[in-house]
Parts: sequence; structure tokens; C-alpha cells
Amino acid sequence: MPDANSTVFVIDDDPHLRASVGRLLRSLGLDAQLFASISDFLSQVRSAGCPPDGPTCLVLDVRLPGGSGLDFQRELAAANKELPIIFITGHGDIPMSVQAMKGGAIEFLTKPFRDQELLDAVQLGLSRDRARRENEKALAALRERFESLSPREREIMIQVAHGRLSKQIAGDIGIAEATVGGSVITSFILSIRPSVLEAAKDAKGVFAAACKPRFSAARR
Repeated sequence: MPDANSTVFVIDDDPHLRASVGRLLRSLGLDAQLFASISDFLSQVRSAGCPPDGPTCLVLDVRLPGGSGLDFQRELAAANKELPIIFITGHGDIPMSVQAMKGGAIEFLTKPFRDQELLDAVQLGLSRDRARRENEKALAALRERFESLSPREREIMIQVAHGRLSKQIAGDIGIAEATVGGSVITSFILSIRPSVLEAAKDAKGVFAAACKPRFSAARR
């Protein structure tokens, strides 16, 4: 079952199909917001001022008045807007489908499509957006925790996060191995979901600024 606050944006210039998709999504309790063009969608987003609170995805026609759905996908990616997209089209071909999927689309459906095909794709899109939001919240909490640590605690946290053994960490820092193994920081790191920990170790993550070249060399 979808979250009560899940939102699906639908952009399609065919009023009958748009209304039909809206009815289908609402029958599952989803908040379906319908638009005839990309410009209408962007106007609504600007007037709303902030994105929906819950999981969100976009059902997007490839050919639209005033713009291409594929071009809009690229614009969202360039703006670092992570919105799962399900493409629908009556004029699809293999190169177009490949382009959409390489751009990160959830699915590329050719009209007429079965209701269940669309629903399955929407559920997958919402699931991915839900996971992304949960990871972002966990990463924010991790960042806040990291900022509150002492320099030595940060050093331990960085090295535990990168999978180093207590013995190795203790040798580098000059403290007892038992101190590292029994550290609250160690327990905290081990409780973090792997996906969040990987995001934290990412070049844009929590630990990036604190990680030292000497540490990378020490792992070899």
C-alpha cells in the first residue's frame, strides 16, 4: 500500500488519458496532480514554494507542447533534482527508450499500456523516492552527530566508517584497542544502514572534508 501522503505528478497533453491516469492513481489513495504541459507543472511547483512532504514520482509524456519529456529529464538531472520518472508515449522507439533509461527513468511505457504496468512502475518510483528521503534524513542526523564530536572522536568515526579494524585504528591514533572497540562512536557507526554510510563516505558526504590522504595510504 502507498503512503497516505504519496504524490504522483502526471504531465500529458491528452486530456482523456490524463484524466484516466488520474482516476487510476486516486483509486489507490494517491495524490495525483495533473498537468497538460511542462510549463503548467513548473508554474504549480513555483507557486507551491516547496516540494511535497512524502514520496513523489512523475509520469511524463515524451512529446509535449513546448518541450520534450526527455529534455525535461535532462534539465532535472542538471539541476540535481532527484524525481523518479515513468515515461509514457504513443510514439516511442528503441533509441528513445534507451536514452530515457540511461537517464535514470523507472520505466518507458508505450501507449496503450496496461493499468498494472503503470501502477507497478509508480510503486517502484515511490519506493525509490521514499528510500532516498529516508537516507537524506539519516545522513542529516549523521552529519549533525559528526559535527558535535571531538577531533579524536571524529578520527575514530572516520576510520570505523571505512571498515578499519580496532587494532589498526588504535595503532594510528595511539590509544588502547579496547577503547576503540568499546567506543560509543563505534557502536553508532555499526548501527547505520549501509546505504547511508556509503553516502557519507561519498565525495559530497559527511566525512569528505575530514578524511586525510594519509588515511587512504594507510589502507593499502
